[in-house]
Amino acid sequence: MVFFRGVSAISRIQSRVVQQSSLCNSVRWLQMQSSSELDLKSHLQEIIPEQQERLKKLRSEHGNVPVGKITVDMVLGGMRGMTGLLWETSLLDAEEGIRFRGLSIPECQKVLPAAQPGGEPLPEGLLWLLLTGKVPNKEQVDALSKELADRAAVPDYVYKAIDALPSTAHPMAQFASGVMALQVQSEFQKAYEEGVVHKSKFWEPTFEDALNLIARVPVVASYVYRRMYKDGSIIPLDDSLDYGANFSHMLGFDSPQMKELMRLYVTIHSDHEGGNVSAHAGHLVGSALSDPYLSFAAALNGLAGPLHGLANQEVLLWIKSVVEECGENISKEQLKEYVWKTLNSGKVVPGYGHGVLRKTDPRYVCQREFALKHLPNDPLFQLVSKLYEVVPPILTELGKVKNPWPNVDAHSGVLLNYYGLTEARYYTVLFGVSRSIGICSQLIWDRALGLPLERPKSVNMDWLDNFIRLNR
Repeated sequence: MVFFRGVSAISRIQSRVVQQSSLCNSVRWLQMQSSSELDLKSHLQEIIPEQQERLKKLRSEHGNVPVGKITVDMVLGGMRGMTGLLWETSLLDAEEGIRFRGLSIPECQKVLPAAQPGGEPLPEGLLWLLLTGKVPNKEQVDALSKELADRAAVPDYVYKAIDALPSTAHPMAQFASGVMALQVQSEFQKAYEEGVVHKSKFWEPTFEDALNLIARVPVVASYVYRRMYKDGSIIPLDDSLDYGANFSHMLGFDSPQMKELMRLYVTIHSDHEGGNVSAHAGHLVGSALSDPYLSFAAALNGLAGPLHGLANQEVLLWIKSVVEECGENISKEQLKEYVWKTLNSGKVVPGYGHGVLRKTDPRYVCQREFALKHLPNDPLFQLVSKLYEVVPPILTELGKVKNPWPNVDAHSGVLLNYYGLTEARYYTVLFGVSRSIGICSQLIWDRALGLPLERPKSVNMDWLDNFIRLNR
């Protein structure tokens, strides 16, 4: 807790009051919403006009209200901390973590429909929540599961595009190539080129593309996995299964616990507000009216970077390097030495720290709870638990880290490894499949709200020098 001493107690209290008030209003609003309608698109057709008017009123009545202050540090530091994007589907708080349409991860686990009583939430339920702001019932989620299965057919030329690459190519390169090949069937591109849809209705072909894309990416991703690691033996989709279970099945993992893990994994990785690299890349490219396939492919290429989604691959490899050098029964003192060795070599401890969060990532916590329930005696999980005790104090002592706590990547690889998905190079593809839900949901709303082309101003160092001199 040393890390938090520098944080103003007053600001924390004010933040809590605002968040609690917002949460109460959000949950109360959600509880008021109910409908027996099973079709997702019809819900959006009701909601979108209200939100269009809301945005119009915000802009006309409060467009000149300043939101924040830009500093030279922000300009030079990758725009970190700037408030400059509208992202309706989720909001990330530094102290509290992610909220999907006002609901925290534990709340989503409680209220979203599950495949079995007390089980993990179904990703389809989260998709419904992100798009509508409403918690769906089980019948609505089952209908959406069936719709996604009906949309999941992948043309042969997509597989041929992937096959044109060496099987040794990184799985993210193969996955992104498959997504680009899917673009041939874009409904938005066709409607735009033919000029048959008014811009106020751009969201409708975007919706079709987005749901097709979400439905098809598990098929493409599993093809990449089976091509690389299972001699190309393909497992077809089973339309009796839900989204997460089907993805697990097509990968070749049919144990009930692995299907539950995949449901949890896809749900918690789906969205993390708009400023992270993959989400921002998807939004940026989409702002040019690029279709969802082009936008999501851009997002995947950002996700493939080692400072973003590739980190979950690096975490497991690093943990295995600890085991190789020190054994599975490593003591905390030995672990401290290994952590210092990593840091002193100029490297980071993968899976620790976050660009926004200033506490343990709630996505880490729910994965830890899953492990405590299903694999408490797994040696790698026990090592991850020791790291949770050892690493934060060391990073705090180092004094250079704003957040010494574990993020989502610190845990996911160990769970996947336990159930037999041991190929760490592939892990970022799983992340990409999950992220399709959040990025595509927001892209539909980008079109519905008519958000403009993103075009921030850039400056050079001469401009900054002059600006600083004139404003001293």
